[in-house]
Amino acid sequence: MDLENQLSPNALDAEAIEAIARRIDRPIVLVGLMGVGKTTVGRRLSGLLNTEFTDTDEAIEDAAQLTIPEIFEQFGEEYFRDGERRVIARLIENETGGGVIATGGGAFCNDETRALILRSTIVIWIDCDIETLVERTSRRTNRPLLEGGDPREILTRLREQREPFYSQAHIRIGSENGPHQEAVLAIIKAIDQWL
Repeated sequence: MDLENQLSPNALDAEAIEAIARRIDRPIVLVGLMGVGKTTVGRRLSGLLNTEFTDTDEAIEDAAQLTIPEIFEQFGEEYFRDGERRVIARLIENETGGGVIATGGGAFCNDETRALILRSTIVIWIDCDIETLVERTSRRTNRPLLEGGDPREILTRLREQREPFYSQAHIRIGSENGPHQEAVLAIIKAIDQWL
């Protein structure tokens, strides 16, 4: 499918997106709670910008040869966060130009990880209302932090705890219960203004 067919009539045209992409000189890192759409939006964003995409959860699973729930179960959250920090640092160091990296929901809450991300990348906080998050996270069973509790209560608590960290991102974009393409185009426009 060509670029023009992916865009709505009121969207940026392919030439404008290519011009913005040429100005991006560092990785774009997506942060936010589980379920906001970081992976889906990240894949589409990297496609429009014609750059690489990496999901840190997938990179961690590849490196550990375990799933995220298995890592949490066998070693605990602290061990997972340490591995996550090292993987994110490696991804940022290996990315010399653009590139889109979707992080896990808690990655940006680690002081060392957050400092590295803020210093070396363009940070996009994808935000979303709790009801949409509850609906989206119910579609997947690999959410260790949601096990054994009420997802609405857990997500509300996580949002309150993590908002002070997420609010340090360079750009904040809303991801409503609609097409992710709208969030992708909003990110591209926001990056254009931020650069």
